[in-house]
Amino acid sequence: MKIPICFLLSGALVLAAQAPRTSNGESLFVQNCAFCHGRDAGGGEEGPDLTRSKLVAEDVAGNKIGPVVLNGRQEKGMPRFQLAEQDIKDIASYIHAEKKIAEAQKGGRRGVEVADLQTGNAEAGKTYFNGAGKCSSCHSPTGDLAGVASRYEGFKLEQRLLYPRGVVSNITVTLPNGEKLVGKLAYQDEFNIGMRDANGWYRSWPASAVKFKIDAPAAAHAELLDKYSDDDIHNLMAYLQTLR
Repeated sequence: MKIPICFLLSGALVLAAQAPRTSNGESLFVQNCAFCHGRDAGGGEEGPDLTRSKLVAEDVAGNKIGPVVLNGRQEKGMPRFQLAEQDIKDIASYIHAEKKIAEAQKGGRRGVEVADLQTGNAEAGKTYFNGAGKCSSCHSPTGDLAGVASRYEGFKLEQRLLYPRGVVSNITVTLPNGEKLVGKLAYQDEFNIGMRDANGWYRSWPASAVKFKIDAPAAAHAELLDKYSDDDIHNLMAYLQTLR
């Protein structure tokens, strides 16, 4: 079944039910875990939905969750946490309480499954990539996108597609004497423009005093947001997931 993109971008359904929680477990989870896994353990920007985790389903009083918390999962970006045994049990109790809440919801769905993003047509996505979407003007399936589906999965991959983060913009500044400087855009507002040159020095000028040209790769992604159809995004996702 193809899930409308407006649902996928919402990330979750609103929860109405509540269940008993341990206050210490909730406090510890929010303090240490919520920044990745979401306040309700339903998944965040970086961490997966713990309420649907196989490891959590097999956990008893923290016996599975504990080792992961203490040792981390460095290969997946999860750090180690130094917590007392009782604290880990309380966190596990909180996660299990949130799992019960999630499972009690009608429809049983809160997040986005990888399968939801595999319903498009990969060949149509490739055609859009090389054609109407103009993606190939900046990206290459054998260059910067080689193996992208191995680095990002499911909703994380879609987020990178729609809202790329940390993309550096290049800038060329032409001074009044005709000298051209090339570097990375560091600052811009209505009145000033700033850059870091090839040597790492920060330089800035009144925007009206120089000529400048900004090459902002992420701008093309933003411009496509109101042009995509649901099929375009599903097809692009299907194609990108072939790049392993």
